Formats: sequence, structure tokens, C-alpha cells
Amino acid sequence: MNALVATNRNFKRAAKLLGLDSKLEKSLLIPFREIKVECTIPKDDGTLASFVGFRVQHDNARGPMKGGIRYHPEVDPDEVNALAQLMTWKTAVANIPYGGAKGGIGCNPGELSVSELERLTRVFTQKIHDLIGIHTDVPAPDMGTGPQTMAWILDEYSKFHGYSPAVVTGKPVDLGGSLGRDAATGRGVLFATEALLKEHGKTISGQRFVIQGFGNVGAWAAQLISEQGGKIVAVSDITGAIKNNKGLDIPSLLKHANEHKGVKGFHGGDPIDPKSILVEDCDILIPAALGGVINRFIFHNRSFSSHQNIQSQGSFL
Repeated sequence: MNALVATNRNFKRAAKLLGLDSKLEKSLLIPFREIKVECTIPKDDGTLASFVGFRVQHDNARGPMKGGIRYHPEVDPDEVNALAQLMTWKTAVANIPYGGAKGGIGCNPGELSVSELERLTRVFTQKIHDLIGIHTDVPAPDMGTGPQTMAWILDEYSKFHGYSPAVVTGKPVDLGGSLGRDAATGRGVLFATEALLKEHGKTISGQRFVIQGFGNVGAWAAQLISEQGGKIVAVSDITGAIKNNKGLDIPSLLKHANEHKGVKGFHGGDPIDPKSILVEDCDILIPAALGGVINRFIFHNRSFSSHQNIQSQGSFL
């Protein structure tokens, strides 16, 4: 089941529980606007490369649309549509006066130089600048993007509309960004984990964690959980996976990942098959990479039995 089908299914279930009128339900499923643009750039070697960029603006009934931009090979219309729709529900549930949007470019940022990423970002911004804005649609970082990407968008957008720092969030603090923004999503994982454990009369301290994904979200979650006394026994990212049953030294791992662009080669843990990360023994499993990784195969391989509940075998967050 792809992302859009799953999101629509969940929304229809919620709509049924809420007793929404069928006309309203249909209206809420259809996005306000879908944008698809060609982004062709000269590469550093002089050749041309073309990529497809997307921006789906789902709903603006509650305020300007809001949502991240991700750079990843699997970015496609269905994924962006689903994520834009989820942003609408997320801002509404949190009672934040925004609508939902999402965007991305189908590319592998790891295969592009910094100058190539800048050119790609600026071309994408040129193609959509008249459809985003402070009161219209405010992009943000997502997978494969960060403060530098937002700085490029801000600069390119400002060429057309004048200096407009509020056109993006997640930009560098020196350009008007918010303190604590880098850690915000990982801190949210910490808060959600604390709430989950509190329901079972437990705390972070002493629990064993496995984290899939060691980008901005996973790395910050690992750092904050470790500071609260949690033991991170295994992590993975696009470069590989490592494990240490006694607990990974997170400060050292963060330094290694920053210097080597990933967790691969870290001497404080043993390398394991990245595909096994979701079935490693733990108390709490945190999927902090792509969505859709938890399925029946995962549950089967974690060997749940009739006399063992999710508390004893490990919880999913």
C-alpha cells in the first residue's frame, strides 16, 4: 500500500468516526493545488542533469499552507500528496493556524555537490516562487534538506519579492531562524516517548532503544534520550547499522557521523545488517527514517506470542 492510499484510508476511517458529510469528506481529500516542475541544472563536470520537483498545497482553510521540502530518490506525486494531507491534519489537531503542504525533488542529495544542490534549489525556487509566500505557503526543511537549503530558497525568493525571511522556516538563526529548531523534531520524539512510557509507569532511564535513521531527527532523539538515561543499543542510517548491547557512546557517535557522513565505521559498536535494525531486541523502537517500514513482516519477526505483550517485547514509537 503506497503512502497516499494509506493516508486516504486512515482519513476515511476518521471521517466515518466523526460523521463527516460525504461531500465534505471528498472535498477534504482533494488537494488545493498540485505543482510539478522540471529542474535542469549544469553539473560541476559541465553535463546537464534534469530532476522533477513537486509541491502539493493541500488546504488553506485555517491559514497559510505549511510543510517541508525533501530531497530523496523516492519522492513522487503520491508521497508528496500524502504528506501534504497529513500536514493539514497535523496543524489542525495541534490548533496551529496553518494549512498543509509538502514538496520535494526526486534526487539523491548524497550524489550531488554543495554547488549542485544550490543550483538545484535555486532553479526549483524560480519555478515555484509565485506560488509560495508568507501568506500563501511556507516551506520548511525535511529529509535531505536543512538550514542551508532554506537559506538558498530565502535568497532566491527574495530576488523576486524583496527580502522575505518569513517565507521559510528552519533557516539559519543568523537569517532569522528560531533557536532550538534543529533539535525540535527529535525533542518531540523524546516527549512522545516519555508520554508512552508514563502510561506504563516507566521513564526513559534504563530503557533500551533502537533507532532507525540517524539524520536530524534520529540523531537528536538519540542525544536527548541518552541525556535522560536511556540506553541506545543500535542505530542505522543510509551508510549502515551498528550495535552495542552495553549501549552506544552517543556523543562519540555523533562526532563520528558528522565527520564521516554516517554511522558506518564507528568503532564503538559492531556492524550489523541494516535490514535487521527493526527486529533488534529493545524496549522501544524508533523508526526515524522513511515512513511505511512497520508491517506484518516486522511484527512476525519480533515473535510476539499470546503470553507476551508489547510492553515486554518492545514498543513501537
